[in-house]
Amino acid sequence: MAQTNFEKQINILDYALSSLWRHRMKSLSILLVFAAVIFLLASFQMVTQALSDKAKQVLAYTPEITLQKMSAGRQEAIPLAYKDKLAGIFGIRRVVPRIWGYYFDEVLLANYTVMGMDVEEMPEGSRLDTALASGKMPTPDEQGRVVIGHSVKKALDLEGRTTFSFFRPDLSLKTFTVSGEFSRSTDILTNDLIVMNLPDARDLYSIPAGKVTDLCVYVANPKEIDTIARKISEALPGVRVLTRPQIQKTYQVVFGWRSGFGSICLLSALAAFVILAWDKASGLSPEERREIAILKVLGWETSDILAVRFWESVIVSGLACMVGMTAAHIHVVYFAASLFRPVLMGWSVLRPDLHLLPRMEAGDILLILAFTVIPYLAATVIPAWRSATVPADSALGG
Repeated sequence: MAQTNFEKQINILDYALSSLWRHRMKSLSILLVFAAVIFLLASFQMVTQALSDKAKQVLAYTPEITLQKMSAGRQEAIPLAYKDKLAGIFGIRRVVPRIWGYYFDEVLLANYTVMGMDVEEMPEGSRLDTALASGKMPTPDEQGRVVIGHSVKKALDLEGRTTFSFFRPDLSLKTFTVSGEFSRSTDILTNDLIVMNLPDARDLYSIPAGKVTDLCVYVANPKEIDTIARKISEALPGVRVLTRPQIQKTYQVVFGWRSGFGSICLLSALAAFVILAWDKASGLSPEERREIAILKVLGWETSDILAVRFWESVIVSGLACMVGMTAAHIHVVYFAASLFRPVLMGWSVLRPDLHLLPRMEAGDILLILAFTVIPYLAATVIPAWRSATVPADSALGG
């Protein structure tokens, strides 16, 4: 009995394939639209996941705790004297002062990220030179020397020279000399970055002596981050304490919000596709209705006709999924998700050349199938059931 049912399904599948071939133009049009919808949804899901993974990878090298002084809900310079108040907290390995901010380029309408720090005070400062394609990091006694990212070099047109100038707040010029360039492999972090020593950054932004923008706290045991952060909050009530896990969670939320916004926009395309599938399936031609009537006269049951439509839908949706997801993978890997990068990368004009590695989990694939295949099956099988329940004599007479 089981063998008979299996042979029956094989014959129905063979008939479904021949039916798709007879109506190949109609099937091909639905297949292409279906694949395009899956391509959009899968691409968005892949690029969101890839950017989240990249952010998590990059943030793994950030300080465990960052301290910022807040006043009236706004960040202001934090006194270096706060370092002395942290000396009695057990578990703190090192406290490194830092000055960072943005410099607006009125010509390109772009912001450069400027960071001033004492590289020699950082726990892994000696390894920063390995992130450079050429030159070296500036030491504290090398005034006016900076290391820049690729887009900064390109924007400032530094191919034939090594010096450039920025305006201080009082509109006087400060000149810098390029002593190194970051490697392209670190573009996700350094594409728009300018690194200089602490005195130069203080001079550029006219920050008073004895103050910095934030303090980077490195802890000995990463498992004690929350405990040390709580002790810092108790010792410095007016300071905002940001931990690395909190920053990572913020990035996940940002990418998740952008992904959700984009997915909602794509739902309109999905709805349009379901309407198209319903129209194509319910708008059976007289020849197709006559074909169903002949099959019923020959002894086919309604369940057999539904099985034909089911296999047709499975074949079309399966091919569409393969084509759509393959195209999405190519789009993300080889074209750096160019369709969705403006949505997910934010407002920055200087954007890095990303090399994303998409990762699709089983839950993501099931979600895409649930949003596409199930509505398509419903949009094809239900109209076919309505047509199959029409009496054969009335269909032949029509």
